[in-house]
Order: sequence, then structure tokens, then C-alpha cells
Amino acid sequence: MAGPGARWKRHIVRQLRQRDRTQKALFLELVPAYNCLLEKAELLARISEKLQPKPNDVTPATLQGPWEEESGPDSDLVPSSSTLRVKWQEEEEGLRLVCGEMAYQVVAKSAALGALESTLEQRQSTLAALQARVAELREEQARQTRQVDAQRALNVAQRAAYEALRGRARLQEAALRRLEEEARDLLERLVQRKARAAAERNLRNERYEKAKQARMSLELKAAAQRTVSISESPNTIGDGIREEGKTLALMAEPVSPKSEAGEKWLRTFRSASATSLTLSRCVDVVKGLLDFKKRRGRSIGGASEQRYQSIPVCVAAQPPSQVLDVLDAHLSEVNAVCFGPNSSLLATGGADRLIHLWNVVGGRLEANQTLEGAGGSITSVDFDPSGSQVLAATYNQAAQLWKVGEAQSKETLSGHTDKVTAAKFKLTRHQAVTGSRDRTVKEWDLGRAYCSRTISVLSYCNDVVCGDHVIISGHNDQKIRFWDSRVPCCTQVIPVQGRVTSLNLSHDQLHLLSCSRDDTLKIIDLRVSNIRQVFRADGFRCGSDWTKAVFSPDRSYALAGSWDGALYIWDVDTGKLEGSLRGPHCTAVNAVAWCYSGSHVVSVDQARKVVLWH
Repeated sequence: MAGPGARWKRHIVRQLRQRDRTQKALFLELVPAYNCLLEKAELLARISEKLQPKPNDVTPATLQGPWEEESGPDSDLVPSSSTLRVKWQEEEEGLRLVCGEMAYQVVAKSAALGALESTLEQRQSTLAALQARVAELREEQARQTRQVDAQRALNVAQRAAYEALRGRARLQEAALRRLEEEARDLLERLVQRKARAAAERNLRNERYEKAKQARMSLELKAAAQRTVSISESPNTIGDGIREEGKTLALMAEPVSPKSEAGEKWLRTFRSASATSLTLSRCVDVVKGLLDFKKRRGRSIGGASEQRYQSIPVCVAAQPPSQVLDVLDAHLSEVNAVCFGPNSSLLATGGADRLIHLWNVVGGRLEANQTLEGAGGSITSVDFDPSGSQVLAATYNQAAQLWKVGEAQSKETLSGHTDKVTAAKFKLTRHQAVTGSRDRTVKEWDLGRAYCSRTISVLSYCNDVVCGDHVIISGHNDQKIRFWDSRVPCCTQVIPVQGRVTSLNLSHDQLHLLSCSRDDTLKIIDLRVSNIRQVFRADGFRCGSDWTKAVFSPDRSYALAGSWDGALYIWDVDTGKLEGSLRGPHCTAVNAVAWCYSGSHVVSVDQARKVVLWH
């Protein structure tokens, strides 16, 4: 290995060689020019020597004066030496100037040549880098071309597989449609058979009841006309009374017509007192049976309806006046709010796909539970009359059912083809109604999560409410439609000025409160089916197509939220504005709820706020 001394020596040698090459390049053009100049100088020197006269060759002509120079005939042809010397000096000066100029040009051209050589070296290095880059790009192009070819081949294979899957999907869709048609036909036939069976059963039961009542009348007449001896002992009379009691018990039991026809009601009356007692008891039993069937709300032999227990009615509600609690309850806009029947449980639903349950304790809202599993934004929330279930409408084309105390959804009511905007429980158990933007209203059997009826309408449905046998829907075409659960068609249509945003039914089911985009609230008297009152106020405007307005529990006031965050309260009896409340809301109020006890009001807005009022 060479030491440090050898390295610096080699470095000096390289530097010297570099200097020699540089200096040589500077004089490559100067040396030939200088050599040429020397040759010309030698040539001029020889010519001057030839032209210069020798000392012994001085002729008289040379000694002549200026006045004699013109005397000779050839004097103008031979120049004098002084003239030649002057010319030679001039030429020498010119040559020197030319040599200087040429030397300057040589230096300038040498510098330009050095710059050009450095530029050439730079361009050569750049060219080499570009050539290397071109080679890399060509390799990359070849690789990309191979990848494109492979991807094209894969695309062709996938397209073939896709076409095959599409063909199978078409076949399966055709099979599905066929199966759905068969299922629909089977369902229709099943419903028809059930209807026929129910009609036949009702007819048999009616005939049986008539025959039973006729036999009972005959037996009563026969018992009243029968002569009874009074000489029997008290024990015998008691036996007779017990036998008559057994007879009435048998008469009260349901007996098939066949067994009833073969049985003879032969009972011996022991005394006149026993006869009169039996007759009065029998009449009371018959009246009791008939009264019981009337109280059940059905015809003789009809199917019974399971109804919820009645909700306590508020006697007097006070309008809210102050804020008790404010919460940022959801992660985004809050669309719905509803009180439970006990007035201490509250549900809120929003665009974050969550339903929060709150307890109203001491003028504060305390978190109770979060219901999860909704597939889209919550648009409507409702408690069943028992307070044990929560029903919510969502933007994922379905309504979902939760049981209070369970975080996950219990049932999903799917069947709509667009956003579900409203979902409400009916007064009968296991029954619900939903409205959607797909222009349908559906009735549901919650026990089987089955759609029992689909009502087609001509416009988007924004809200629904349910009475005993009536369903009322508010629509985007500025109309309120009434549907009877017992008939298939619309029974009545009430037009309003503006898109209907919400409906609220009073507790006595005699009045309907509607809110619409013409910035008015209307009270419809359902007994005469016309608009009884219209509420307006300066500054009140609906903030959205789902703004909700409600009655107070005693139907004394109407409450709604405005686009600017204020709450407006109207007196239903006088039709005047009771007042407006401005509080924590700074954006449009989407919904309001008034608890059944009449003590609290809750409002929700588009800025995630839930406000408790008293």
C-alpha cells in the first residue's frame, strides 16, 4: 500500500500534467503563427540584404543631389535604401501588430476552448446520466408492459368470471322472484283460508250462542212454570240449590254444539224459593257474559285485542319558563326526542346512529343507557304505552325495536325502499306503523316482525300518528290523509298550506296538531274533520322538513321550536301566543317533547344540544 508521500507526489505530477496540457492548448495556435512570422522576418532580412548596396559599389548616381535624381532615365524604377528601410520598418510594425492581435486571439480562443471543453465534459456526463436513466426507464417500461399484459389477462379472466356470476345471479333472481310470487300466492291463499275459517267459526259461534240463549230461555220458562212442593226438608232445598249452581256452571262453560245437542237439561226444583233464586242468578250470569263481551270490544265469537293499560292523563300543565339543564348529548345533529309514559325516562336520537336514554332526576338529565345497532341516522323515536320498548325510524330504510334495558336492537322492521321518517306504536299490543319517503305507510305485527299491511300514497310521508282504528299521515304534497285499519282505502284527505312536517294527536283522540313549512301550526277537530285554529307568530319559522310540534298533556297549549332556537307556546283555547322562550339553542330546534305529568319540556336542536325546561 502506498504511503502518504507517494500520494501527494502523484497529486503534484497530475497537477503538472494538467498545467502542461492547459498551457499547450493556449499556444497550439500561437506557435505556428510565430513560426510563420519568423519565416517572413527571415525572408524580409534576405531581401533587405540583397537590396542594401555595398560600400565599394557606390556609383555617382548615389552621390548626386536631389536635383540630379530626376536626370537619369531609370531613376524612378530603383528605390533607394532609405525608402526600403522605411517600408521594411512599417511592415515589421504591421507584422508585430498582427502578431499581437493573433496572440490575443490565441489567448481568447484558448479560454473559450477551455470553457467549451468543460461544457462538453458536463454535457457528456449529463448525456451518460440520461442514457443510464433511459436504460432504467426502458427496463421500467418493459416491466410495466409485462404487468399490463398480466393485468389484462387477469381482467379478462375476472370479466369472464363476472359474466358467469352475473348469469347465475340472473338465474337466482328469477328463481327468487318465482319463489316470492309463490310465497305471495301461498300467503294470499293462507289469508283467504284464515278469513274463511274465521268467518265460519264466527258463524258457528253465533249460531251456538243463539241456540244456547234459546235453550236457556226455554229452560228458564220451564223452570218458572214447574210446580214445586214445599214439603221438602231444608237439606233437600240446599241440594237443589247446589244442583242449580252446577247447572249454571255448566251453562257458563263453552260447550260444542254437538255435545250441547245430545245433552238434556233436566233438573228438579225443590222449592219455590230455590226456583226464584236460580232464575235471578241465571239472568245475572247471562247479563254478565254479554256485558263482559261488550267490554272486551269485540263481537260475539270474535278475536280479542290485547290493549295497553291507559296512560294517566295530566289535569293541568304549566308552560315552561326556565332552563334546568343543558347537555351536548350526541356527536352530531339531534333529530328526535320522546318521553316515556312514567315522565321520568327520556329518549333522544340523532344523526350519530345512537339512542340515549336519560333519567329526569331533580331537574337534571342523568344518562341511563345507550341503545346501539341502528343502521342509519335516527329520524323518529317512540315509547310503547307500557314504557318497556323503544321504536326508532332510521335512514337505512328500516325501523328498529329495542327493549329498555338491552343495548342491542331486538327486531329490525325492513321492507321500505327509502328513508323511514316516522315510526309509532299503536294502542294495541305488538302493533306499530311506519311512514317512509318511498310513498308507503306500513302496519307491522311486532310479535312476528311481519308487515301486515302496506298502504301506497302519492307523496313522501313525513310523519304518522295512530288512534284506535285510524292512522293519520302527513305528506310532502301539503295533505293530511286518514286511513282506517279496517278498510283498505283512504277515508279522508285534508289539504293544508305547506309541506307537513309533524303530526301530534291529543290524548282524547279528538284533536290533531299539525306543523307545516308555511310556518303555521293547525289544530284539526277530528269530530267534524276541519281545521279549527291556525297558529302564527312573528319570528316563528320551521327550520326543517322534520320539525316536530306537540300538544301539552292536557291539550291546553301547543309547543314548537323555531329556526332561530326559540320555543313558541300558543294557548289552544284562546288561539293567542302565550310566549316565546329563548335559551341555550343557537340553531334550529328539530323537536320538542312534553312529559305526561306536564312538569317538564325537552327540546333538541341541530347543534347536538338537549335542553330540559321547567
